[in-house]
Amino acid sequence: MRQLLHKLFSVFMAMLLLLSTISWTVEKHLCMGRVMDVALFNHADDCGMEAGLTLLEDAPKVKKHCCNDEAFTVQGQDDLTHDISSFDFSQQVFLISFTSSYIGLFEETTDENIDFNLYPPPLLAEDLNILHQVFLI
Repeated sequence: MRQLLHKLFSVFMAMLLLLSTISWTVEKHLCMGRVMDVALFNHADDCGMEAGLTLLEDAPKVKKHCCNDEAFTVQGQDDLTHDISSFDFSQQVFLISFTSSYIGLFEETTDENIDFNLYPPPLLAEDLNILHQVFLI
């Protein structure tokens, strides 16, 4: 079980490192306020409005059309070397205390279950029938 958790945690950390270092670009093509195409890592296709306007020969007359493109880019990390000395004292104390308490959760316990079924019950020091004066007639 511990090896499985270790492998899953390793895969999770590798994916997190990969996703944090890649730059993400999402492009959208909007026509009349509606999203026509969304693309990840490449250019979004247009809706064909430009081609329709050139066929109608209205392209020189219409300078402002209803289509626009939006792009959203998230830059990945380039510098992955962080040192604990770059943190201030309160952050260092928090990291060290959190790590030490979190590691303590995974210590194996050596408690064994003791079954009491095989042991006889304790002997009574006094006879309860006489003590409460209960007699069968």
